[in-house]
Amino acid sequence: MSARRACAVLKVPRSTYHHRSRRGGAQAELRQRIREIAGTRVRYGYRWIHVLLRREGWAVNAKRVWRL
Repeated sequence: MSARRACAVLKVPRSTYHHRSRRGGAQAELRQRIREIAGTRVRYGYRWIHVLLRREGWAVNAKRVWRL
């Protein structure tokens, strides 16, 4: 039985059936740290910010820094 049909039979919205990710806490903390670095070092781009975060011990990819 598909998820759509099961939700229709139970009269439950499909949005309650699907799992929602809970990565907001760590991502918000990382975003705050990126803003702190960008505020003190205005000329640094995402690559240098990525290097500084790695030196501080953050396990983060450069593409993720660019997205945030």
